[in-house]
Amino acid sequence: MPDPTPEWLDAQYNNRARIPEHPAIFDKWMRASALAREGLRGRLDLRYGPGPKETLDVFEPAGTAATGDVVVFIHGGYWRSLDKSDHSFVAPVFAQAGAVVVVPNYDLCPAVGIDDIAMEMTRALAWTWHHAAEFGGDRRRVTVIGHSAGGHLAAMLMTCDWPRVDPAIPRDWLRRGMTISGLHDLRIVAQVPFLKADLRLAARVAARVSPALFPPPAGTLYALAGQHESEEFLRHTRLIQDAWGPSVVPVCDTIAGRNHLDILIDLADPDAQLHQLARELMTRT
Repeated sequence: MPDPTPEWLDAQYNNRARIPEHPAIFDKWMRASALAREGLRGRLDLRYGPGPKETLDVFEPAGTAATGDVVVFIHGGYWRSLDKSDHSFVAPVFAQAGAVVVVPNYDLCPAVGIDDIAMEMTRALAWTWHHAAEFGGDRRRVTVIGHSAGGHLAAMLMTCDWPRVDPAIPRDWLRRGMTISGLHDLRIVAQVPFLKADLRLAARVAARVSPALFPPPAGTLYALAGQHESEEFLRHTRLIQDAWGPSVVPVCDTIAGRNHLDILIDLADPDAQLHQLARELMTRT
């Protein structure tokens, strides 16, 4: 890694600056998400916790018999922006294959800290444990997928001591996760100039919410990033496999031709490598 000057850090982590076409990508997400909410059965804005944004959307299986699979998708936005409603577009391809899809919101920095957001996600997953069957899902067949900051949160959830969240939930319950363009060591993220004011990430907190510093969990995590991501995002992807080992992270790869944002288009495409890897992950025990 080069000397992490402020200029270098901003260049590595400011994905909107790196991707000039990001407004068109966000617009595509929003239009596809509106169509998904119109076309799928489900319930929107169900409350899973006390925070202002602790709500989630559930999309039911469509077009085929329910398989019991449950996909929880956690959006990105550097823990400080974006919304579940921007990401409904990931749901149709999984719902059409018979899965229940849960898309949670969370409160955003700087109103809360990243450690608070991680706890909110444990409540969203606990809600899923208790309610998946109401929508045709099997709580033993949950796969959590997150993008960018959501990838960080997905990795964090794989390490959760679930009985401390809810004594009804078995410790080894969540065994399948995917981090897409995720951030796995927040100690360097805490130094990024354009993020500092919102994240307010003290060194001790950054270490406490860095999944790469945690012992390897019992389940399986797939780590993916776009071929055209910055060196730092590619490093974070390799880092989680280095930290947890290939037995826990057997897939650590890049998606050809994709950047930090348009990689999600491949998650929603049944013929794309990223989606096929997600479906493969869902079958693991």
